[in-house]
Amino acid sequence: MLESRPRKLLDQVRDALRVKHYSYSTEKTYVYWIRRFILFHNKRHPSEMGTMEVTSFLTHLAVTEHVASTTQNQALNAIVFLYRVVLQQELVGVDAVRAKKSRYLPTVLTPEEVQRIIAHLYGAYKLVVQLLYGSGLRLSEGLQLRVKDIDFAQHQLLIRDTKGRESRVTMLPNRLIEPLQAHLQSVRGLHQQDLDRGYGSVYLPYALERKYPHADRHWIWQYVFPADRLSQDPRSGVTRRHHLHETGVQRAVRSAVRLAKVEKRVTCHTFRHSFATHLLQNGYDIRTVQELLGHKDVKTTMIYTHVLNRGGRGVRSPLDG
Repeated sequence: MLESRPRKLLDQVRDALRVKHYSYSTEKTYVYWIRRFILFHNKRHPSEMGTMEVTSFLTHLAVTEHVASTTQNQALNAIVFLYRVVLQQELVGVDAVRAKKSRYLPTVLTPEEVQRIIAHLYGAYKLVVQLLYGSGLRLSEGLQLRVKDIDFAQHQLLIRDTKGRESRVTMLPNRLIEPLQAHLQSVRGLHQQDLDRGYGSVYLPYALERKYPHADRHWIWQYVFPADRLSQDPRSGVTRRHHLHETGVQRAVRSAVRLAKVEKRVTCHTFRHSFATHLLQNGYDIRTVQELLGHKDVKTTMIYTHVLNRGGRGVRSPLDG
């Protein structure tokens, strides 16, 4: 009887990430950095390497490739996961040259600029961007909203499995209630068409699919912003209707910014930055804003107080008299 061949290292990494319920985007990122690490050392197996090789790779990223500190930390996290979880080895004394931390201040739109941009958006893309600004969501959080996460009666959204793998509650703007309800009526019709064709399944997080065998076809679990077409799940191979892809929203925002003639570098995340800054401008305390954004540390939210202080920390220029 032939012995089964051991799984390849990167497949073992994917297995370990899925057991620990990491997101698919994190899985792709970790596999990318682990592959980069292996190729940097001429395809040597990580079990034959250790702290010295990890240090040299991270130093190369900082000194030669000039990556941001967040990028270097991302690479480090991926490699630590490889050694600690997959190879069951501890890395001790990694002392790489650290990438310089950015002092970048986020771009913030004025309320008038926000409305000009939104005026050039349509359909589901418009609703997504209105939620990014009106509720302070990250793009991934907006796209991953499910029907059950919207509480119209309480005017709130429940944001699950966020960046810190926790949940939070934020507001649902009053002016979005009717448009969202109308949108969900059309989404429900699309879902019924999928069911009639033998589809209608949606990805369920963690072990919920085994715990609730038919929940993946229930209406409340469907995405609020479903994709236009069915696609094959890259993990399970099941044909499902996923949510809208991020690139579609990003392209729509770039086009709207150009048409609105807003001369700023605007991304989808700019609307979340603007949400936080405008709340502070309207007199809400920073702890409230921290909770709505889902920041673990108030220091992260403090960046918006620097945005509020105009050039020179609010000092009046002598040219202005």
